[in-house]
Amino acid sequence: MSPQDLPLERVIASRRIFAGRILSVREDTVELPDGRRTQREVVEHGEVVAIVPVDASGQVLLVRQYRLPAGRSMLEVPAGSVDPGESVEEAAQRELQEETGCRADRLHRLGGFFISPGYCTEFMHLFLATGLSEAAAAADADERITVERFPLAEALRLVEAGEIRDGKTIIGLLLVAKGQDFAM
Repeated sequence: MSPQDLPLERVIASRRIFAGRILSVREDTVELPDGRRTQREVVEHGEVVAIVPVDASGQVLLVRQYRLPAGRSMLEVPAGSVDPGESVEEAAQRELQEETGCRADRLHRLGGFFISPGYCTEFMHLFLATGLSEAAAAADADERITVERFPLAEALRLVEAGEIRDGKTIIGLLLVAKGQDFAM
């Protein structure tokens, strides 16, 4: 039996526990393949994009911002939600501009992944952005962001040293390092 052939859980009932501005939480009652029933808590969050911007000199642009759930300031790649009616490419350009003050001539799709599929619906689209040029930055009113530039090798060293602890950033940097033949 291949992993894709595993029996599905069937949702019997679902109730909304919380509905917020950026996410909702529901509790599903599911029937397992053997007939038993159990509960699943699901965080609902829309699609998001993350962008690894690399300038003409090979510098990676990372953003530093305070993250309350982590209780610390973190270095991350620019990222954000896909707005209704917006393509993932449009969202990537918008988030790149809002957070770094740059636009990209080229977006190369690196892949995508579920953030934590055991409890969350959020799917992240990951891009490499090259051919960067300055554009007016317009960060969200509640964001306090600074942009920092690092050679890719230094950013990777920060990952290995545990100084970059954000999953999307680690994945993005490793994928860019693996495919360094991307046209910058």
